[in-house]
Amino acid sequence: MWRMKKKKKKKKKKKKCKAGLTSITNKVEEPLDDTLDALSLDANSSRHKLGPTKTKPETSTLCAGFVKQCAPPALQLDPKCLNPENELRRIFGSKVVKSFEKSNQDSSSRQVRGGRRGAHHTRKTILVSPSEHWPRWDGSLSMEFLETKDGYHHFRYVHSSYYDQAQRAFEAAKAIQDLNGIASILLYHPYHLDSLITMADYFKFVGEHQMSADAIAKSLYALECAWHPTFTPLQANCQLKINHETNKPMFTTLFTHMKNLDRRGCHRSALEVCKLLLSLDLDDPMGAMFCVDYFALRAEVYAWLEWFSEDYKSDNSLWLFPNFSYSLAICRFYLEREEPSKNDDTSATKSSSADLMKQALMLHPSVLKKLVAKVPLKDQAWTNILKHAFFQSEKTVSASLDHLINIYVERSYIIWRLPDLQKLLRNSALQVIETLEHSSSDAKDWACVRKEAFSSENNEYGHLLVSDFSDTVPTLPPENLQNFMVDPRMREAEQNGGQIANPLDGGPAPHDVANRNALAVLFESMLPWVNYGGRGDEGGNEENQVDGHEQDND
Repeated sequence: MWRMKKKKKKKKKKKKCKAGLTSITNKVEEPLDDTLDALSLDANSSRHKLGPTKTKPETSTLCAGFVKQCAPPALQLDPKCLNPENELRRIFGSKVVKSFEKSNQDSSSRQVRGGRRGAHHTRKTILVSPSEHWPRWDGSLSMEFLETKDGYHHFRYVHSSYYDQAQRAFEAAKAIQDLNGIASILLYHPYHLDSLITMADYFKFVGEHQMSADAIAKSLYALECAWHPTFTPLQANCQLKINHETNKPMFTTLFTHMKNLDRRGCHRSALEVCKLLLSLDLDDPMGAMFCVDYFALRAEVYAWLEWFSEDYKSDNSLWLFPNFSYSLAICRFYLEREEPSKNDDTSATKSSSADLMKQALMLHPSVLKKLVAKVPLKDQAWTNILKHAFFQSEKTVSASLDHLINIYVERSYIIWRLPDLQKLLRNSALQVIETLEHSSSDAKDWACVRKEAFSSENNEYGHLLVSDFSDTVPTLPPENLQNFMVDPRMREAEQNGGQIANPLDGGPAPHDVANRNALAVLFESMLPWVNYGGRGDEGGNEENQVDGHEQDND
């Protein structure tokens, strides 16, 4: 993730913040950095008062950056949870899942054009469950070890000359927006990552979600098959930095795969993928930190979320981020309900859900108005609450914070449709209003904390698109869909009987594919009972593939 740059605090700014916090801390000269440490689960920080309090005088500067060092246990993966079938069995029962799998196997067994496609054994992988009808892994990708630094092993992907040929063809087709050309690449290079990702986007736009998910799964299968023998991502001790160009598809496919799992209702599996994204690059280029709390809540692993928030080391407290400030209040709410017998012991060391929710509302009040509109909450009580000046504003003074709030509301609004959580939010908002009526200076104190925590004038999270965290699947109207990637000149040439140039100089196409629309062929080729003469099943040797096509033509 793009890191927050450290800025020296001006003396005037410090004095202003210190003065605003005097009523809460009773120490005029107390550094603001110490007060930020109060945003935690500790009962001492919020049980008796609504403002931040000093807990650890030796605490280092918070919010000066976002450099993370995470203890390995928090991000270690459970391979069983990576498999969505295990989660589906837990939700629907083994009988239902087995019946569904059997129906798919029966349809897959009807091979109209020969049986060579399922003649080989697929490699066993942990990220996805490969289909026996997928082409054999061609070995076009590999991974190399770079170095060991700060306890992490660094790796990067390496392309073979065979893969580079497909990459050049992809760049050429992309330059002229030729979607058919990209589809043709997959006929010869079934595991070319950029082509698979492009086709997955296309299938998503046209509503073919299963085919889109299949293309992403094939990408992950190829990426895992290329893993180095010493690459152990389950242990959260490996780094695959995104600044290496060849590593980027790993992050793109994992993020899309995570969203696909969420769409299927496999939130526990999505959480494991999110943890993997966090562990592979500590800079978090995909913004997994801003949805890990959502998946934890949907998967109902509340104890893990609290553990993660305490175990995840950073020079920027997680409590300052809007998603964690609200999600940890929800987390504590459910833990209180799950462990009523332990409430007495917990209350002595942990803040209550009501206290945490009030703290979240004071720290990020602009979230409330956006949640009310997004959920939506139409009760008259919300209208009255939003009339209060403290909750009227939808924006803060920080572009970064506004962007993170938009991401949180877009990602997590569905959680707030539960009546119990709405009641918690409403009661906490009313208590905040009551508190502010007795002490109006509290609002200025928390505004000072916000400004200090998110002091950058620029949007440091602009690279994270709000739409990427949305459940809404974008669609294109028919007239625009034709221009998704296809160059009009190519369509005109095809309509006039012209032949689209083969993106590869590897020989003629199979006889079942010749003179046909490449995109239509790709749709058909993904059906398990369709076979075009074993392309890709002969391994990664391009000459064997071409020879196989020539033999078919004979």
